[in-house]
Amino acid sequence: MINLKNVTLRRGTKVLLDQASVTLNPGEKVGLVGRNGAGKSTLFALFNGTLNEDGGDFEMPKAWRMAQVAQNMPETDQPASEFVLEGDTRLAELRQRLVAAEASGDGMEMAHVYTDLADAGDHDALPRAEALILGLGFRVDELNHPVNSFSGGWRMRLQLARALMCPSDILLLDEPTNHLDLDALVWLEAWLQRYTGTMIVISHDREFLDAVTNVTLHIDHAKLTRYGSNYSGFEILRAQQMELQQASFAKQQDKIAHLQKFINRFKAQASKAKQAQSRVKALERMEKVAPLLADAEFTFGFKEPNNLPNPMLAISEASFGYTVDEAPKPILQGVSKSVLAGQRIGILGANGQGKSTLVKTIARTMPLLAGTLTEGKGLNIGYFAQQELDVLHPNDNPLEHMIRLAKELGPNSGEPSREQDLRNYLGTFNFSGDMVKQAVGSMSGGEKARLVLAMIVWQRPNLLLLDEPTNHLDLATREALSMALNEFEGTVMLVSHDRALLRAVCDEFWMVGRGKVEPFDGDLDDYQKYLLEESKRLREVAKNSARDAAATVAAKSSPDSPCMPTSASHASAAPAPTATAATKPNASPDTQSSMPGLSSAEQRKHDAQKRQQLAAQTRPLKRELEQNEQRMASIEAEKSQLEALLTTPVSPAEIADAGRKLKVLADEVTTLEERWLELTSLLEEATSTTL
Repeated sequence: MINLKNVTLRRGTKVLLDQASVTLNPGEKVGLVGRNGAGKSTLFALFNGTLNEDGGDFEMPKAWRMAQVAQNMPETDQPASEFVLEGDTRLAELRQRLVAAEASGDGMEMAHVYTDLADAGDHDALPRAEALILGLGFRVDELNHPVNSFSGGWRMRLQLARALMCPSDILLLDEPTNHLDLDALVWLEAWLQRYTGTMIVISHDREFLDAVTNVTLHIDHAKLTRYGSNYSGFEILRAQQMELQQASFAKQQDKIAHLQKFINRFKAQASKAKQAQSRVKALERMEKVAPLLADAEFTFGFKEPNNLPNPMLAISEASFGYTVDEAPKPILQGVSKSVLAGQRIGILGANGQGKSTLVKTIARTMPLLAGTLTEGKGLNIGYFAQQELDVLHPNDNPLEHMIRLAKELGPNSGEPSREQDLRNYLGTFNFSGDMVKQAVGSMSGGEKARLVLAMIVWQRPNLLLLDEPTNHLDLATREALSMALNEFEGTVMLVSHDRALLRAVCDEFWMVGRGKVEPFDGDLDDYQKYLLEESKRLREVAKNSARDAAATVAAKSSPDSPCMPTSASHASAAPAPTATAATKPNASPDTQSSMPGLSSAEQRKHDAQKRQQLAAQTRPLKRELEQNEQRMASIEAEKSQLEALLTTPVSPAEIADAGRKLKVLADEVTTLEERWLELTSLLEEATSTTL
């Protein structure tokens, strides 16, 4: 277990934890919560060993294996699957030992390593790594792309997958959902619910914490309090605790006032001096109840729009996408939608389907590829970009941003625009004192997000386009945003992985996917079920890829109907299934191969000639394929015998010989599998060409 006893933690001169004590038991799933700057990341640094306590005692089992997400941006041209696979430090260590043993000819060491590799899951390591990558939103064809070919957010997803790949007794996650879409977030929740070790997670996502934690640690005013529940339970328990504390404080203040009144009245009288002195000592011995120091809530509101055009937008047969080398690359096509005044639209869809592209085009930051997008008269858009720096200047401060905005809008803004007015306005968004002169580039993600919100509110928009606005907001600010959006009189279009915000704000949903934008008939629970089913399907694909050549041979029904091998090496090479006429509900085999103008007899003759032609072309391929599979089955039998030999008492020379033979057989299987793939591709090509 993890024990903190009277632990003090400082950052500089600031005391973040003051004599904090808590115990965490093995297997507990802990949510670490508190205001920004309360000390959550500092406590994480204590857990992972990069920071030592300034006082008290901290204990964690030395034998525990730790996994955490590296915060550095990976710069490597390794394939994504290989990069994530290296996260399994146990496997990496064993493979290095095997190389050393083979180089030295140490048969006994080789035998031990082979056994350890089997125990460590070496046989399905690559499929497990691929399943993690696919679950976090990558496509199958991206599994072997170089890591440095992905954008920053995607590389951080690979860092997360690498951490999950590591076998661990304790898992530390600091804001793991920041770079995830809703589909990847739902998958991550399901994965973490199956995790058997101890987990400590920092997150500002209420529903995520509720789904994956059963204990909450709250840092508040340098104190650490444990609650035996998830986040929602913590809120209830803390509210009750605060109420009791306030009542106890008030009661104690009454008692102190009564004692002090007695002391003041009788301390000068000789006959009462003894009693007065006893009251003084009682006051000194009294354990004081601290007054309730509730944090001031952050609130803001959107001003009433100057006008509400209806419809706000009319989209007709539109194409949304990019232009590459002056050539249009559409992602969404044939979109015809209307956006009305007062609508609250949540935009759903798997990663990469075009949600942000749709929002950016409506926000006028990307051109429309085709069709028409008609804006209502007086449309005033407030756009929150997924990356705040898309609209912020890192070297400028908040006041300079507001001054520039006021100049751009001019007198049409209708808002006070003197410097002092702008300073006062920024103060309502917690930018006070010197913060109005602080460079945006040095601010935290939450502060940047608040500045973007302040700029949007000041413009009095009637259409809000919000693309992941909560990525860096703490829970209090998220709650303030939710309340402000509910009171907003204009139209909201929201892309977010924060389900609490979507539930609170949106009353209808659009599904973006497969090149279309369609209404989603259902609520977020229905959408979450859909995402879980989709992630389950992806896991099944990755699981199937773990089958070895022996399983492939066993699953093969006949030489004429070869099955695609499902070993890990073919997971990304397998061709995607394509729709053919034979798969359509109302198509029959006869109508698919018939040729116009032929009689039935001529048609049968034609079909027979085709079958003969196909047989002549495919016979040698099938023969080689059958020989290939027979050899793979033979190799599997040899491997089984050698592995059984290694479990019996034999001489070191025999062990070394068995290890070398296993290596040779493994290399031969790789060659055979590659040839298997070539043969099946040739068979498919011959069949499709002839038919």
